[in-house]
Amino acid sequence: MNKLVTIYGGSGFVGRYIARRMAKAGWRVRVACRRPNEALFVKSYGAVGQVEPVFCNIRDDNSVRAAMSGADAVVNCVGTFDRGGKNNFEAVQAEGAGRIARIAAEGGVARLVHLSAIGADVNGASLYAQSKGEGEAAVLAAFPGAMILRPSVIFGNEDGFFNRFAAMAVMGPILPLVGANTKFQPVYVDDVAAAATQGIMGEASGVYELGGPDVKTLRDIIGDLLTAIQRRRIVMNLPFVAGRAIATVLDFASFCTGGLFTNRIVTRDQVVSLKSDSVVSEGTKTLADLGIKATDFAAVIPEYVWRYRPSGQYAAIKNSAKNLKKI
Repeated sequence: MNKLVTIYGGSGFVGRYIARRMAKAGWRVRVACRRPNEALFVKSYGAVGQVEPVFCNIRDDNSVRAAMSGADAVVNCVGTFDRGGKNNFEAVQAEGAGRIARIAAEGGVARLVHLSAIGADVNGASLYAQSKGEGEAAVLAAFPGAMILRPSVIFGNEDGFFNRFAAMAVMGPILPLVGANTKFQPVYVDDVAAAATQGIMGEASGVYELGGPDVKTLRDIIGDLLTAIQRRRIVMNLPFVAGRAIATVLDFASFCTGGLFTNRIVTRDQVVSLKSDSVVSEGTKTLADLGIKATDFAAVIPEYVWRYRPSGQYAAIKNSAKNLKKI
């Protein structure tokens, strides 16, 4: 019988790529998520019945255990940027991660892969970093042989990074940035999935920091993005004080509306996070140690940010037409 992997958060940005790779490798894939009826698209990753979405609430032991039943390997891709509510940093990224690892150890699961983030630290400056650090500690305490993946900002067709800034660039001639001089090392989502696959199959374990081939400031990355979407914008570097003031207003608006307005622009905790670089540390294991060649974001993003160009999908045709000679 084919082996089974349960992927918590398998319908999310990173999880779906891992699910697709494991299905192609011949594994049965169980995608554990809160809304399985909205994750039916994962069924197309494999043969009939090979990939199945199931309901799971990682805040509940029985729910996590049921989704894990019979699994040979487990992957935790669940994460959040929400500071409040039931599914907050602590509940999801700290307690939830520890719960998955503990139940996996109790159930005799052979391998566990946990998706964390560069900068994860129980003593980190931001609540996000702290919860990620607590999650790592809880995972390793329950499952010492787990594979921990710490990516920098992840890019890909469905990402919330390049797509977000591209959408902002469409709105006006000025593009304000908080932390314009902060350095990032964007890593391709399928490279992260390839790393996770090795952990699932028992080919690697330990802690890995994942980054792409280029380390650039946020300003320079946005410059490359603007080139890709063929737009000229004035990039304005906002001081952190101004960024925190804006984030405070947006967070307050979200609180006052009871969640009707969700702050997806910038939160106070994200402003704190932007004070620290998100790059691979020296001396840590990386994609290269897994035999994976990191993908350059500049070679990939034009494939999916074209819709933010002034002429959208017709940009190439329009540019080509300019070169036609009159007969």
